[in-house]
Amino acid sequence: MTRTNELFYSDNLRVLRDEIADETVDLVYLDPPFNSAANYNVLFREATGEQSTARITAFEDMQLSPPVANAA
Repeated sequence: MTRTNELFYSDNLRVLRDEIADETVDLVYLDPPFNSAANYNVLFREATGEQSTARITAFEDMQLSPPVANAA
């Protein structure tokens, strides 16, 4: 079965072990930070270029369940 354009919202290690065939992955690139327990915001600028006080939450970085790697 060919899988294309599929997004997995899960633990990366579990997906690689259980959902992706071994021979299909050549490189996995991860971009830290991981489990920083921080909220990351998108900051805006005014039309003049000055920094605005407006912001929205881009993502929350937290661990929701024990890592699979610790159980292995």
